[in-house]
Amino acid sequence: MANTGMRNDSDENFSDDESVPLTQDIYGGSTRTVVETKGWDVFRDPPIKVDSGSTANQKCLDITVKVLKVITYLLTFVIVLASGVISKATLLFMTSQLKEDKITPYCNRELGREKQFIVKLPSEERVAWMWCLIFAFCVPEFGALFRSVRMCFFKSCKRPTLAHFLLVFIPETAHTIGIALLVFVVLPDLDVVKGAMLTNCLCFVPGVLGLLSRNNKESQRFIKVIIDLIAIAAQATGFVIWPIVERKPHLWLIPVATFLTSLGWWENYICINSPIPFIKRLGKIKQGFPATRYFSHIFISIWKCLCFFLSVLVITLVKEGEIGFFFTEFSTGFSPHPITILEVKQVLGGTSLADVSEIIPTGDDTVVTSNDSTAVYVLLINIMGSYFCYIFGKFACKIMIQGFSYAFPVNLAIPVSISLLIAACGLRNGDPCFFHDTIPSYLFYESPPAYFLNDFISHQHAWIWLLWLLSQTWITLHIWTPKCERLARTEKLFVLPMYDALLIDQSMALNRQRDDESGVRPEDLDEIQKEKGDEYYETISNHTDGSTPKTIKSSDNITRIYGCATMWHENKEEMMEFLKSILRLDEDQSARRVAQKYLRIVDPDYYEFETHIFFDDAFEISDHDDNDTQVNRFVKLLVGTIDEAASDIHQTTIRVRPPKKLPAPYGGRLIWTLPGKTKMIAHLKDKMKIRHRKRWSQVMYMYYLLGHRLMELPISVDRKAVIAENTYLLTLDGDIDFQPHAVHLLVDLMKKNKNLGAACGRIHPLGSGPMVWYQLFEYAIGHWLQKATEHMIGCVLCSPGCFSLFRGKALMDDNVMRKYTTCSAEARHYVQYDQGEDRWLCTLLLQRGYRVEYSAASDAYTHAPEGFNEFYNQRRRWVPSTIANIMDLLQDAKRTIKVNDNISMPYIAYQILLMGGTILGPGTIFLMLVGAFVAAFQIDNWTSFYYNIIPILFFMLVCFTCKSNIQLLVAQIFSTAYALIMMAVIVGTALQLREDGVGSPSAIFLIAMTASFFIAACLHPQEFWCIIHGILYLLSIPSMYLLLILYSIINLNVVSWGTREVATKKTKKELEEERKAAEEAKKKAKQKSLLGFLQGGGTSDDDAGSIEISLAGLFKVMLCTHQSDQNEKAQLIQISDTLEKVTKRLESIEKIIDPHSHAQSHRRRSMSASSKDHHLGVVAEDVNEESAAESDSETVSTAPRNDRDDLVNPYWIEDPELRKGEVEYLSSAEVLFWKDLLAKYLFPIDENKEEKARIASDLKELRDRSVFAFFMMNALFVLIVFLLTLKKDYLHIKWPFGVRTNITYDEASQEVHITKEYLQLEPIGLVFVFFFALILVIQFTAMLFHRFGTIAHILAATELNLCCTKKKEDLSPNAILDRQAVEIVKQLQKLQGIDDADYENDSGSGPDRIGRRKTIHNLERAAQRKRQIGTLDVAFKKRFAKLNAKNAEGTPVLSRRLTMRQETMKALEVRVNSVMAERRKSHMQTLGAKNEFGNNNVLRNHRNSTASIPLKDVFENGQVNRAYEDDEVASRASMSLPMHSRTNGNWKANNSRM
Repeated sequence: MANTGMRNDSDENFSDDESVPLTQDIYGGSTRTVVETKGWDVFRDPPIKVDSGSTANQKCLDITVKVLKVITYLLTFVIVLASGVISKATLLFMTSQLKEDKITPYCNRELGREKQFIVKLPSEERVAWMWCLIFAFCVPEFGALFRSVRMCFFKSCKRPTLAHFLLVFIPETAHTIGIALLVFVVLPDLDVVKGAMLTNCLCFVPGVLGLLSRNNKESQRFIKVIIDLIAIAAQATGFVIWPIVERKPHLWLIPVATFLTSLGWWENYICINSPIPFIKRLGKIKQGFPATRYFSHIFISIWKCLCFFLSVLVITLVKEGEIGFFFTEFSTGFSPHPITILEVKQVLGGTSLADVSEIIPTGDDTVVTSNDSTAVYVLLINIMGSYFCYIFGKFACKIMIQGFSYAFPVNLAIPVSISLLIAACGLRNGDPCFFHDTIPSYLFYESPPAYFLNDFISHQHAWIWLLWLLSQTWITLHIWTPKCERLARTEKLFVLPMYDALLIDQSMALNRQRDDESGVRPEDLDEIQKEKGDEYYETISNHTDGSTPKTIKSSDNITRIYGCATMWHENKEEMMEFLKSILRLDEDQSARRVAQKYLRIVDPDYYEFETHIFFDDAFEISDHDDNDTQVNRFVKLLVGTIDEAASDIHQTTIRVRPPKKLPAPYGGRLIWTLPGKTKMIAHLKDKMKIRHRKRWSQVMYMYYLLGHRLMELPISVDRKAVIAENTYLLTLDGDIDFQPHAVHLLVDLMKKNKNLGAACGRIHPLGSGPMVWYQLFEYAIGHWLQKATEHMIGCVLCSPGCFSLFRGKALMDDNVMRKYTTCSAEARHYVQYDQGEDRWLCTLLLQRGYRVEYSAASDAYTHAPEGFNEFYNQRRRWVPSTIANIMDLLQDAKRTIKVNDNISMPYIAYQILLMGGTILGPGTIFLMLVGAFVAAFQIDNWTSFYYNIIPILFFMLVCFTCKSNIQLLVAQIFSTAYALIMMAVIVGTALQLREDGVGSPSAIFLIAMTASFFIAACLHPQEFWCIIHGILYLLSIPSMYLLLILYSIINLNVVSWGTREVATKKTKKELEEERKAAEEAKKKAKQKSLLGFLQGGGTSDDDAGSIEISLAGLFKVMLCTHQSDQNEKAQLIQISDTLEKVTKRLESIEKIIDPHSHAQSHRRRSMSASSKDHHLGVVAEDVNEESAAESDSETVSTAPRNDRDDLVNPYWIEDPELRKGEVEYLSSAEVLFWKDLLAKYLFPIDENKEEKARIASDLKELRDRSVFAFFMMNALFVLIVFLLTLKKDYLHIKWPFGVRTNITYDEASQEVHITKEYLQLEPIGLVFVFFFALILVIQFTAMLFHRFGTIAHILAATELNLCCTKKKEDLSPNAILDRQAVEIVKQLQKLQGIDDADYENDSGSGPDRIGRRKTIHNLERAAQRKRQIGTLDVAFKKRFAKLNAKNAEGTPVLSRRLTMRQETMKALEVRVNSVMAERRKSHMQTLGAKNEFGNNNVLRNHRNSTASIPLKDVFENGQVNRAYEDDEVASRASMSLPMHSRTNGNWKANNSRM
C-alpha cells in the first residue's frame, strides 16, 4: 500500500504512511478522482449546507451566549468586589463602636451652627454592636451546620477517628479565638485605615506551610523559596509595626491574634509531596478529611459559635472587669435609648477634634434618642455582603471566570476599602454633618488623624501595607490559576464548607482549594508515547493525579467515549442525521488529537472516541440460496449513505474508504475508518445466532466493551479501575442528531461528580404533522418541569437511550450489568425489562446508589412518531414500563434511600404524588369533562355523567374485544371528537370565568398554570415557540390522559415493539408452509359451514363434478361431486422443477468453464475456503450432485455449493453492495469471548409453543389484574368525588376571593339589604387546587433553580474570543496559540478547499457577485486535475506546509476571526518544527533498535484488538494503531509492508484462520 499523498510536497516527517487509511483506488485512495473526468462531464452538484435540527440557529445562539458571558464577567466582578468592600466596611464600622470612651464629633446642624458638639457612646450602644458582631460571626457557622446536617442525613458521611477530629478541632478553636481577639481587642484600638491594612497580615501560617511543602520536582524552586521567605518576612512585620507605632499595650496582642487566625487555613497549604516528614504525614492524614468533614463540622460549627461567645465574655471581663451588663443591657441596646450630646469649646483650625485631653466641655449637654434599627441594618448589610461575595465568588469559580471575576476583586477589596475609608473619614473630619442624612451623627468610624490622611501616600505606613498586600497576593497566588473542572462541586472548590463573615476576602483567598495536581506538561509527550503498548492511545492530559500509584499511567485518566448506537429499520433521512453527528464528533476528536500531537497543547476536553452500531436483524435469506444469508436493505442503505453524509459534513464530494468485513459468531462486522481516523464499527446481528431487540444489543456492547475490551486487559487492577471511571458509553438511537458540544457538556457532569452513573440531554422531537406538534409541547414541559425537578430534588428516573452518557464503572457494578441480562421469565418482566429497558437500567443504577442527572444545555434531536397509530403504540410500551419501574423503586424505597445519597423521603413522597396522579389521571380527566359539560352546555350533572361514561365504556369494550387496528381507529375517532368538545369546553370555561371573575378558583389555577408555562418558555428562549403548540396539547388532554392510558393498560399483554416494523423476506419452505396452512384453514372453515355439514365435509378447490354448469364464470354448479384426479397437475409441476434444475446446472458449468463471459459472477475471495477454485476436472456430475438432485430438498443450489464456514467465508461477505473492502478475521480470543457470551446470555430463545402460550396466558392474567385494580381505583375516586359534588350545597368551602356584594333596597320597610355571595369550592375543585397546584409549585420552583444551573453550565463551556477578555496585542504569540489551538487545527484540517483548484463557489446574490463567478475556470480545473486527498490530519499537514509566517496575514486557509499575526504564525511554525525535529531524532535513534511492538506483544495486543488487525501485520510488523500512531511506528510499518505485497494473496489464503 503506497502513499503518494504527502511525500512529494511536504516534510517526510509529515507522512502518515500506513496510518493514513485513505490509500486505495476508490477514495479509499489518496486520489479523490482516479479516472480523469471527461471534458463534457465536468458539471457538479456539490452538497448544499442545510441547517436543521442541531445545526439550526447555532450562530445566533453562540453570539447571544458570548454576550451573556461578557456581561457575567463584568457583573460578577462588580458584585464580588462591592460585596467584599461592603462586608469589610461594615465590619470596621461595628468594631469602631466598641472602643470604650470613644469620642465622636456630632453634627451641629440641628443644635447650633456656631457650636461644636461631641458624643460619647453609652455602654448600651456598645453592647448592641458587640452582639451584632457575634451574630455576624455565627450566621455562616449556622449555614455550615445546616449543610453538614443535610449532607449527613440525606447523603453519606464517615465518622473520623479521635486523632483526626482533634487535628481539625484544635486549629479551628485557635482560629475562632484569634478572630475574637482581632475583632474585640485589636481593631477597636486602631483607626479603620490601619485596621483594614492589618487584615492583609493574616497569612503567616499558610505562608510558612506553603514554603515547607515545596518539593524538589517543582520548576524554579529556588526562586519560589526566596519569594516565600520575603513574603513570610513581610507578614511577620505586621506583628510589630502597629504596636511600635501606636504604643498601645493592647496592640501587642496583634502577633497572637494574627497567628491564631491564620492557623485556621493550615489544611489548604499542607502537601503530601513535601520533603519534610512531619508535613508529609500531615498531608496523608489530610486526605481523609473530605470524607469526614461534614460529620466533624456538625459539632465544630456549634463549638465555634460557643467558643467565640466565651472568648467575647472573657475579653469583656478582662477589659471591663465585669460581664453582667453584657446581658442586662441587651434589650436596651436594641431599643431606643438616650444618647448624651456634649457641647465643647471650639478648637482653632476647624471642626476636627485635636485630642481627648484638649477637649473642654461647656457643660451644656443635650440628650437625643438613639436609632434602634441602625445596628440591625448594619448587621444585615454585613451578612448579605459576605454571603453575596461568597456565592458569586463560587459562581465565578464554577463557570471558569475565576481570574478576572474572583481573584482580581478579592485582592482589590482591601485597596478599594482603604481608598473609600480615607475619603469618608476625610469628608467627615472636614464636616461632621456630611453623612447626617445617612448615618446617625453619633456613630462613625474610628478616623485616623488628619495628618495621616493628608500624608497617606508619602507616609511609610502605605509602603509597609503594600508589602503586606503583595505578600498576601503571592501566598494566595493559586486563586489566579485554577485547574479544577467546569462546574466543580463546592467541596472541590473550598476546603471548609462555609466562609468567615468577619474576614470575607481573606477567607475567599485562603480557603480556595490549591490545585496541587499538576497536569502533564507538553514536554512529557514523548515519554508518554513511549508507554504505548495496549490498545488505548497515550496522549497528554491535564487530569493526572500526582498522588496516584506509579502503576497508574497518566493516559488512564483520558476520557474514552464509545458511541453505542442501536439500529433496526431506520430510513435514509434518519441514518443521514446519525452519520452526520458521528462525523462531526470524528472531526472534533481529530482536531483535538492533532492539536496535542503537533502543537503541544494540553487540552482539558481531550477524549478518545469510537463508534459501535449494533444492527438488529441485519440478515435475510439470500436471493441466491435459501441456505445462505445476505445483509438486508437497511445495512446496504447504511453503507450507501455514509459517503453522502461525509460530503455534507466536509462540504466537498468525498468517498469514505470501503469498510473492512469480518465474520463473527453473532453475524458479521463492518469497520470504517472515518476521515478523522476514528473507527465506526457496525455489528451485524443475525437473529438466528444471537438475541435481537434493543436490550440484548445493550447487553452485547456492555459485555464487549467493558467485559472483554477492558477487564481482559493484561494490566494492573488499579489501572483498570481508573480506566473504568473515565470510560463512558454514549448510547444513541439510529436517528439521533447532535453536536459534539452536547457530548462535552455531559462529560462535564461526569467529571464534576464521580458518583454520577448516567447523564442525559434535552431531547427535541423532529418531524411534521399534528402528532409531532403535540410532542413538541409535551417534550418541552416534560423537560422544563418534570426532568428538572427530578434533577434538583433527587435523581432523574429515566435517562433515555437515544442520547445519554453512562459511566463504565457504574454499569460494571454489582446488580447492574449482570442483572440487566436477566431473561424475562414472568409476565411483569416483559413489561418492566423489555418494554422500557432504558428506564430499567436507570432504576438499577439508582438502586446501587448512583446519581442520574439531566443537562438542559445538551441538545439532541430525534425523529418522533408522525402517525397516530405509531404514537399510540410507542406510548403503549412506555406507559406500563414507566409505572412498573417507578412502582419497583417505590416498593424498594427504604433500601434505596439508605444506599443512594440523592434519594430522600421527600423525593419519594413527590414520586408517590406523581404516581397517584398517573393512576387516577383518567378518573380526574373524566370528572373534569363532567364538570366542563355542565358549565359549557348548561346540563345537569347526571346527564353530563351519562354523556361521558358511555363512550369510555364503549372504548374499553373495543379494546378488550377487537384487534389493535380497530382499537386505534376508534381511539382516533374519539380523539377527534374530544378535541372538538374540548374547544367548546374552553369557550364555555372562558365565559364562566368572565362571569365568576379572576378571583375564582378556576381562574386562579388557570392563570397560575399558564403563567408558569409562559415563564418557563421565556427562560428557555431557544425553545420558546414550543409553547404555541400548547393549544393542541390542551385539546388532546382527553385523548392522551384518558384514552391512551386505557389503551395502554388494556393492551398490557401485547409486548411487540409496535414501531418501525416491516415485513421480512421468507424462505420458500416458509412460504410453502404458509400456503398449506392457509389451505388447511380454508378447508376447516368450509367444513364448519352448514352446506359442508350436509355434504359430509364440504367442497374444496380439488373437487370435481360429474355434471358441471357455469354461467360466464359468475358461478359454477357441480352435481355428484367427487375428488378430482391430482396426478396430472403433480406431474406437470415435477417436470417444471426438473427443467429448472437442469437449466441452473448448465449455467453453473458454463460459469466454471468460461467465468469471464458472465459479468454477474462474484469476485474471487482471498479466503482459504473460497480460494479452492473448482477446476474442470470437477465439472463431471459426481455422486454428491446426483444425490442432491434426487433429494427432497425444497431449495436448489444455483451453483456447485462451496463448503461455507460462517467464521471464514459466509455468503454475505461477497455482496458487491458492501463495497470492495478488505476481509479480516477476529482474533481467537475474541471469537472465544463471543461464543461464550452467546452461550451464556445471548443465545436465541427458541420458539417453544408451550412456553409461549404460558407467557401469553400470564400476560393476560397480569393485564386482567392490572385493569381491575386500575378500574376500581378510578371508579371509587370518581364515585366519591361525584357524589360529593352532587351535595355541593352542603359540602363546600367558601372561596375568599371574587366575592360579589349585592345591595337591595326595600321600599316597604325603607331598608337597605347588603348580602355577600361567595364562590363555592367544590370537592373536585379542592382536589385540583391542593393536588395539582402543589405539584405545579414544586416543579416551577425546581425549574428556576435548574435553569440557573444550566445557564452556569452554558457559560462555563463557552470560550470567548480573546478580544472579549484581553487585547490580542497584550498576549504572547504562544498564549494566543494555546487558547486557539483547536480552532486553528479545525480550520487547517478542513477537506473542503484542500486543493488550490477547489471550486470558488460564490453563491451570493447580486449582479456583481454572480458576474464575478469563475464558473468556466472552475469547470476546466475540475476536468484536468487528480485531487490529492487524505484524512483530516493529512489535510492539516498539507495546509501547514503551505503556511508561511511572511504571508500569514489574510491567508485564505483560516477564517477571518482566526487570521493570525506574523508572530503567532511564527510561533505555530516553531512549535510544529520542534515536534517534527524531536520525532526525527527519535526515529533515527530507534531505527536499529528492537521492535517494541514485535512478537512479544502479539498475544496481548491481538486479543484486545479494537477492530481485529490482519494477522500478517501482527506476526511480521507488530500491532499498528491505524487510528493514531507515532510517525516512527507508522514509518516502520510502511517500510516493511511493500516487501510482502506480492505474496499478500497467498499469505491470506494460507492463514485465513488462527
